[in-house]
Amino acid sequence: MDQQLFNNSQILSWLQYYAEHTQIDLQKVKILDITRKNKNLIPTVESHDAVLVFTEAGHADIFYRMWNAGLGSCDVWYNDGSDPSGPIRHDKLCDMINRGINASAAMLVLNPNARSTYKIGMENANFSRGSIHYVGSEIRAVILNKMHMAQDDVVCVVSGESIAVEAALIAGEGTVIAVEYNQNDRRTLEENIEQFGLNNISIIDHVDDRTMQGLPAPSLAFLVASASMEQEIECLLRCNPHMEFVVYTLDFRCAASLPEIFARYGIGETEVIQISVSKLSQKHTFEAEPAPWLITGRA
Repeated sequence: MDQQLFNNSQILSWLQYYAEHTQIDLQKVKILDITRKNKNLIPTVESHDAVLVFTEAGHADIFYRMWNAGLGSCDVWYNDGSDPSGPIRHDKLCDMINRGINASAAMLVLNPNARSTYKIGMENANFSRGSIHYVGSEIRAVILNKMHMAQDDVVCVVSGESIAVEAALIAGEGTVIAVEYNQNDRRTLEENIEQFGLNNISIIDHVDDRTMQGLPAPSLAFLVASASMEQEIECLLRCNPHMEFVVYTLDFRCAASLPEIFARYGIGETEVIQISVSKLSQKHTFEAEPAPWLITGRA
């Protein structure tokens, strides 16, 4: 078990402190310890009315990053020490952007504009433009539906940048291993990681036993079909013999061959679907988007 900076008694003490000094309903408070690995602060604050954030000293730009993500209207309750005692202070987050964290403590962040549900299939305009041609949001929504992610899943995403971002938001207590062969695409993904405030994505440049060493074993993989796909499947099955796979391709021949490839590696429950999306243009004609095949299976 990872060593914890804040233990249960300390967490309870901070809850008692804020219960005595604020009118917040503790039943609505989300507890988030960002001293632990892979915890996403910004998405958590975006989706909860109240977040009790446990943090160590040294986050010089924490409030600026939250403000830059559109959270300036949040209220922040805090004190000046490392202990849940003494006078409490209260400021708007937009007035704190030049401050950092100078002590290990807990702060209560109230978001009046929180949205409690995550909308699967974000519009492409939300992502960093960069080098990537993103799949349509409707198609991405179907892909994410087929992935059936849990909050603590470990997911491997190969060449699917927007899928990696949304997977990291859905599996907020898990890990996303993003495989980026192209350096320009990697930089764009890194921009998205910064933009969305994600700490649970690890980027590697290819899939093999060496690059996967030291990372948690994934239970689910999303692959964009490529010449290296079988090598990726073999490696992932060595990491976890019970992997689930979702493969994306625009090539009919590839889609038709995948059930046989899956069977060769002991992957069953195979399903092949095609997604077709057409949108009404300004010229009052329907324009069809690329219609990919999705192939799913479970080892």
